[in-house]
Amino acid sequence: MTSARSRLFNLARFFAASPLVFALWLTTPSSAQTFTNLLSFDVSDGASPWNAPLVQGLDGNFYGTTSAGGIVTSICGGSGSCGTVFKITPSGTLTTLYKFCSQPNCTDGISPNAGLVLATNGKFYGTTVGGGTDGTVFEITAGGKFTTLHSFDGTDGSGPYGTLVQATDGDFYGITMDGGANNAGTVFKITPAGTVTTLYSFCAQSNCADGQLPFAGLIQATDGNLYGTTDIGGISGNGTVFKITPQGALTTLHRFTFTDGSQPSGGLVQGTDGNLYGMTESGGANVYGTVFKITPTGTLTTLYSFCTESNCTDGSLPQYTGLVQATDGNFYGITADGGANSSCGSFSSGCGTIFSITSSGTLTTLHSFDGTDGEYPFSGLVQATNGNFYGTTLGNIFSNTCSGGCGTVFSLSVGLGPFVETLPTSGKVGTTIKILGNKLTGASNVSFNGTSATFSVISSTYIKTTVPTGATTGFVTVTTPNGTLKSNKFRVTP
Repeated sequence: MTSARSRLFNLARFFAASPLVFALWLTTPSSAQTFTNLLSFDVSDGASPWNAPLVQGLDGNFYGTTSAGGIVTSICGGSGSCGTVFKITPSGTLTTLYKFCSQPNCTDGISPNAGLVLATNGKFYGTTVGGGTDGTVFEITAGGKFTTLHSFDGTDGSGPYGTLVQATDGDFYGITMDGGANNAGTVFKITPAGTVTTLYSFCAQSNCADGQLPFAGLIQATDGNLYGTTDIGGISGNGTVFKITPQGALTTLHRFTFTDGSQPSGGLVQGTDGNLYGMTESGGANVYGTVFKITPTGTLTTLYSFCTESNCTDGSLPQYTGLVQATDGNFYGITADGGANSSCGSFSSGCGTIFSITSSGTLTTLHSFDGTDGEYPFSGLVQATNGNFYGTTLGNIFSNTCSGGCGTVFSLSVGLGPFVETLPTSGKVGTTIKILGNKLTGASNVSFNGTSATFSVISSTYIKTTVPTGATTGFVTVTTPNGTLKSNKFRVTP
């Protein structure tokens, strides 16, 4: 299915050009479910959000990137626009924080084809696939103050792809899809000050048995190791799942065979059961991609093969996207193709879907895009602390500007309630912790698995606290005038 991947990859080149209409509307497939189109990009404020899930900031707003739009210059090639960083409120008000190629010769970067990560210092960090010499790593504040931290030169990697992860040591870890010692991609570490260390260069083994061309960002699991995927390689060329220590020792956990999936271009997520979950964009029983579970030691189970339903109404080709485990314990994700609507032209059999899937593999299609509300969602979902999901689409046919549309931002409510989120998700006694949430004003208690902590309410969306003496691993709870909010499990470290 490489031709299918290339076909959809090339769609980005069709998305950009002159003003567009902003839209806000609702569709309600069921009484418990509400889809909202929050915004349509118009090129000047961005276009074609690509492989870039949103992230919630300390202020309760969402931050993201677009791979095109913003400044128009021939240096950027393709559509001629270089990409942006933006902020959007939960109700859909957008602010463009930065336009790439604002510096001479685009030394600040071109085309951020990955999302942002909110660091423990409250700033955001991201990458651009181009610009600089061979792509960049940057830092940006919620107010738009931009700093280029590193420019790759090919020897240390080229074309950084996938969202960075901040590990428990405070440094950031990521991948480049090209460059390195074998010109097949790398794993790297970068400090908040910008010092880069290449940890591993792919295709170091015969026939690239260790994989090549990593697209997805890494995750740090509860064992302290980093986990990721490569899009191809692994002897048969169908991609791999790997584990790598923060020091750079890599272990290939699984090599896909096509029958169990191919091209795992999206990232992994660790479930509450300790296993890792992800998707492949092709292969499987119906060749249109899979959802899989893999243990930290490498035992893989295929949970679902897409296009099981007639005309792929259940979705197909989950490209560049990962899963998110929500507060109900289920996993949520998107497919770039398929669904109940075939109104998106000759590129595909559908406009894409949003779905949920249980840890045992029962899949439910929640929304089928129809073009007017977006098409080709590539960027994955985030569950916000208000309980709703937020995401983006690459294009939309409801547009007077971009050929194929400039893309959208959307939300989906499935009736899940609000919660709080800790930053970071683990720490030892005395560690400063940021708690993100909604309607936190008037909070009367913060506790770590039942042990009360001192805290300060900074805003209605942000509480600052420290891990108290006697705290143990478990849930962080915040008592507010509207009720008690609970986090995912917080891990107290020695």
